[in-house]
Amino acid sequence: MNPNQKPDFFEQVFQVVRLIPVGRITTYGAIARYLGSAQSARMVGWAMNASHQVHPQVPAHRVLNRSGCLTGKMHFDEPNAMQSRLEAEGIMVVGDQVQDFERVYWDPSQELAL
Repeated sequence: MNPNQKPDFFEQVFQVVRLIPVGRITTYGAIARYLGSAQSARMVGWAMNASHQVHPQVPAHRVLNRSGCLTGKMHFDEPNAMQSRLEAEGIMVVGDQVQDFERVYWDPSQELAL
């Protein structure tokens, strides 16, 4: 990429998601707000769907809906892959929903400076 060229929206999303610490999660909307496009949570979801073929890898399993539900799980290679990856990082999931959401929530607007 040309250093003078601004990355496209998907690439910006990928860059933010790569910064989510292990054992933490964020939401589609939080990423959209951080990128200055609060109405683009759905586009963040589309980026997560496209991220499985991107290198370096994007930890898409750490991005959930605003209620902490694993709404993107059907876009992983196996039905339980998203939950398994979260649980491997110490995040408890029950009924496709992250438990203790507030404790593991990571807000890029508070954690990162633009």
